[in-house]
Amino acid sequence: MPISVALFRVRVAAGCHDQLPARGAETESLGANSWQPAASSWSGLVVAVTIGEFIMAKRVIVSWSGGKDSAWTLHVLRQQPQRYSVTGLLTTINQEFNRIAMHGVRRELLEAQAAAAGLPLWVVPLPFPYANEHYERRIGNALHFIRNLGIEALAFGDLYLQDVRDYREKQFANYGLELLFPIWGIPTDALAQDMLRGGLKARLSCIDPRVLSPEFAGRDYDSRLLRDLPPGTDPCAEKGEFHTFVYAGPMFRQAISVVNGEIVERDGFVYADLLPVAGTGSQPQLG
Repeated sequence: MPISVALFRVRVAAGCHDQLPARGAETESLGANSWQPAASSWSGLVVAVTIGEFIMAKRVIVSWSGGKDSAWTLHVLRQQPQRYSVTGLLTTINQEFNRIAMHGVRRELLEAQAAAAGLPLWVVPLPFPYANEHYERRIGNALHFIRNLGIEALAFGDLYLQDVRDYREKQFANYGLELLFPIWGIPTDALAQDMLRGGLKARLSCIDPRVLSPEFAGRDYDSRLLRDLPPGTDPCAEKGEFHTFVYAGPMFRQAISVVNGEIVERDGFVYADLLPVAGTGSQPQLG
């Protein structure tokens, strides 16, 4: 007879949004007492108890872009509650425009995603423009604090670019965190179909006009779009052909209402300015 496993979920004020501190270029690391998160930052702790055994699920932070790959990473981790407890989302924003870099998504939409996921959003602001050293120093400061909070792992939504994974494993090797790549190596045509069948809904917030025509900006990520992609285009856009904003899916408790705003070309990319629908907030998901 199999041993039954009882799962207990402890949630403490889920959905709060804590910003990780940014330090100036003159400081290389944060002091131990420089920042303390509110107690409400902790949510989603999962404990598995078996007969004669006590197991604590590994506490994980997801590197969050607001796009389909990071959202699906969150979903995959949550399908394994005995192993993983996702306790927050970590993102970077361009502090001049208050948007996530490359995706061009407004901060208020990122916060709506975190609320829909029932998780705190921890924000690391980056200067504009910024060099790799700015990113590495500020992310390093954030990871020091995350580790001190008892977080054990950091999850990424990378798919197959080995140089990107090598960079992460080299850059983040010394912070005492296990690096997870839950959707690594899944064929991207199959992964795209899995996402759509699973109920993920996203919109293209940014496209590379060298690969796609500007008309793709603002389109929904769906089966029709996949059919319309030029031959040779990765259906998950792992090489940066496009970026997405997820507004509904199994990782969210409710959908997020958005409309397309202005389509603009900037710095060699075409962006759809996605806007929250005023006065409606998030909407319950169907199905």
